[in-house]
Amino acid sequence: MKLRNVMQIVLITTMIFSIFPVTKVQAKTDQYDIIKKNGVLRVGLSADYAPYEFEKTVNGKREYAGIDIELSKKLAKELGVELKIVNMQFDSLLGALKTGKIDMIASGMSPTPERKKEVDFTDSYMFVSQRMIVQKKEVDKYKSLSDFKGKAIGVQKQSTQEELAKNELPDSDIQSLTRVPEIIMSLNTGKVDGVIIEGPVGEAYLTQNKNLAFSKVKFEKEEKGTAIAVPKDSPKLLNELNTIIKDVKDKNLIQEYKDKANKEMFNDGSFFSKYGTFFIQGIGATILISLIGVLLGSLFGGIFAFMKLSKNIIAKTIAWIYIEFIRGTPLLVQVFLVYFGTTAVLGIDISAFVCGAIALVINCAAYIAEIIRAGIKAVDKGQMEAARSLGLSHAQAMNKVIMPQAIKKILPALGNEFITVIKESSIVSVIGVSELMFNAQVVQGASFDPFTPLMIAALVYFILTFGLSRVMNVFERRMSVSD
Repeated sequence: MKLRNVMQIVLITTMIFSIFPVTKVQAKTDQYDIIKKNGVLRVGLSADYAPYEFEKTVNGKREYAGIDIELSKKLAKELGVELKIVNMQFDSLLGALKTGKIDMIASGMSPTPERKKEVDFTDSYMFVSQRMIVQKKEVDKYKSLSDFKGKAIGVQKQSTQEELAKNELPDSDIQSLTRVPEIIMSLNTGKVDGVIIEGPVGEAYLTQNKNLAFSKVKFEKEEKGTAIAVPKDSPKLLNELNTIIKDVKDKNLIQEYKDKANKEMFNDGSFFSKYGTFFIQGIGATILISLIGVLLGSLFGGIFAFMKLSKNIIAKTIAWIYIEFIRGTPLLVQVFLVYFGTTAVLGIDISAFVCGAIALVINCAAYIAEIIRAGIKAVDKGQMEAARSLGLSHAQAMNKVIMPQAIKKILPALGNEFITVIKESSIVSVIGVSELMFNAQVVQGASFDPFTPLMIAALVYFILTFGLSRVMNVFERRMSVSD
């Protein structure tokens, strides 16, 4: 297509969009009306924060438990709707609420001035104290906040503990990590000297980590309230929730929820009897989402490869922009763009698994497109010339002569891409896809053992990738027989 024709298309498109504006203005709907219309209350939380929220197995089935879970059940019952728990990492919750993926957050979250700018909060339903955990052998070493000057302090990212550390320990090295089990493991291994954590959560970890203890230091603002976060401009929902929370406090139900959570945190049974199903389900999800990523990625990658090899300037440009953009941005960013963008921009609420699969397909397609293009270009040009001289069309020559030779060249690279996807699929755990890494993190929070689940996950990943590499070697040897 000539450059003049391209310019004409751009000009016509610009005129159309200027005549028919695409901006859609609509009144803000109170989230209460959306919840009642859908008949579902979607509560976002991070289920690695016992006794607030965690997962357990009952008769081989996974269930959520904890203070916030019981409170969420109460809220859903009073609102007359079904409860749906949306489990994801803590630092993703506010983004999920603002983009409409969830209706509220009940995850031990405290109102802060920064958070209040983005969302509204209900009345606090419980108050807890912030504590400092250190290694038991160093309890006498740290008696005041000044003793932590220049020391490494572990806190959860985007939490009130992080804000507290920055305000009251300005001379310390604040290390913010995504999840509490990771922070505890850092303390156990000496990566940090102390961990700021909520009292009830700290007590649970100390029961399983005998080498840790509470420090005697006191914070100036150690008590904080825990509330539920809701979208802005939803007064009806806020009033309904505050009414229910008042009833919960009047009846002292939080104490009942806390007692129930304490009993459920430490069930009898071996590690694998309690958490084996978590890893099995995670393996299945990892294999499935990786297969989807590679198979559909190969399909779309082939299309983009031929587009980039074509003589059509528009097709070639589109393929070039797509491939360069995807290869030039992290998979983590692509996962967030798909997950939050489908709701915020398109208004479509797609499950975390589907969003994770789409992100992997998009990512794989760009890399596989280059693998296929390179494989085709590696075939000697004389092969095409010979095929055409025999009377074959360009399409027939590609199908009968070029592609069979190219496949032999690209098969090892495709196998490596599949292995890479299996490992990179762990990234989709940030949006709550229940694959292997996500389930390992869930077990970390439920078992208060930050190390063993990671070792099991690492072993499983190794078995999957090693087994796949051996299978690919067999295919390569069989295909090389005809050479």
